[in-house]
Amino acid sequence: MLGIHEIGLFILSGVLLNITPGLDSVYVIGRSMQMGWRGGAAAALGISCGCFVHVAGTAIGLSALLMASSTAFSILKLVGAAYLVVTGLQMLWSRPVLVASIDAPVRSSLSRVFLQGVFTNALNPKVALFFLAFLPQFVAADAPHKPLAFLTLGLIFIFTGTLWCLVLAAFAAKAAHRLRRSEGAIAWVNRALGGLFIYLGIRVAMLETR
Repeated sequence: MLGIHEIGLFILSGVLLNITPGLDSVYVIGRSMQMGWRGGAAAALGISCGCFVHVAGTAIGLSALLMASSTAFSILKLVGAAYLVVTGLQMLWSRPVLVASIDAPVRSSLSRVFLQGVFTNALNPKVALFFLAFLPQFVAADAPHKPLAFLTLGLIFIFTGTLWCLVLAAFAAKAAHRLRRSEGAIAWVNRALGGLFIYLGIRVAMLETR
């Protein structure tokens, strides 16, 4: 059905890729340390929504356009890099807020964390090219409904990745319970995340066009 083959191998490969330490994991852990499990969960869900943009793009051929058009790739690359660098600078300049003192403002903060997760992935052309290279390996060349097959595989990948990130968020939040009540610790987390975003932005900007 749908022309999908070796689904077991796909799920195993996806789980291994998801649990491999990477920038997404670091972002979820950092937000969990700052804001507790809700902050980490918001980051995880934002990352998943950003990944869905690329899955949908692969399904309808936009990712193929990115690979074929150097102009489209360059535009998305520069927009994504600028967003990451600006976000990183904002984190570096932000004042630490103790989780113990957060009440009403927490909803606004969680929304911001979620949107940062979305845009971090949605504006990263490297993620688009990853899905374009990975998903077709598990869809038959003569599959009658390729877009639906790509979408199904992408949703499976996102589902396992989301579960893993939520587990990370829970463990990180529990381990950092005391740290979240220290202004100094939160300030260092802000600096680490800010530096991470700036580094990622520079890496995205240096991606070679085709």
